[in-house]
Amino acid sequence: METRSSIHHLFMPLMLAAALGLAGCSGQGRGDFFKLRVGGDATATGEEQDRETIWDLFTDQDDPNTTVEVNRYIWNAALDVLSFLPIEAVDPFSGVIVTGYGTPPGGGRPYRAIIYVRDPALDARSLQVSLMTRSGPVSPDTVRAVEDAILTRARQLRVADSKL
Repeated sequence: METRSSIHHLFMPLMLAAALGLAGCSGQGRGDFFKLRVGGDATATGEEQDRETIWDLFTDQDDPNTTVEVNRYIWNAALDVLSFLPIEAVDPFSGVIVTGYGTPPGGGRPYRAIIYVRDPALDARSLQVSLMTRSGPVSPDTVRAVEDAILTRARQLRVADSKL
C-alpha cells in the first residue's frame, strides 16, 4: 500500500506537467486563450502571433498587455469552497489550482484536488475539478457536488459584486 501511495505522489505531478505542456504546445486557440482579460465575461482582443521556429520561444514577441482567460468569480469561489485544503501550486495563467491533502470540516477522509478554470464564462463548462483520496479517485457524484458548490459560490460572489 505504501508503494502505491509513493508512486501516486510521483505520477500525478508528472501527468499534470505533461498535460499542461501539451496544452501549451497546441497552436489552435492560443490567441484567444491569452488575449482575454481577467474578470467576469471577457471577450477576445488582438490577433495571435505565429511562431516559426523553436527559437522564437525565446524572443519577446508577446504583447505585454496580454491577460488571462480565468473567470475571477469561479477562481475565488474555488479557493473559498476548498479553503480547508492546503494549496501546493497556483497558476492563474493556465487556470490551475493544485492542493495537498486536507480533511473537510466534519469529515474523516482526507482529499486532494486539482481545479482547472478554463473559460471566462460563468458556467459549468468553465470548471473542471479532479478529487482524489489516498486510496484513489472519488466518485463522480462527489466531484459533481464540489463543482456545484463552487459554481453556486461563484454566482453568489457575482451577485454581491453587482450590488456595489
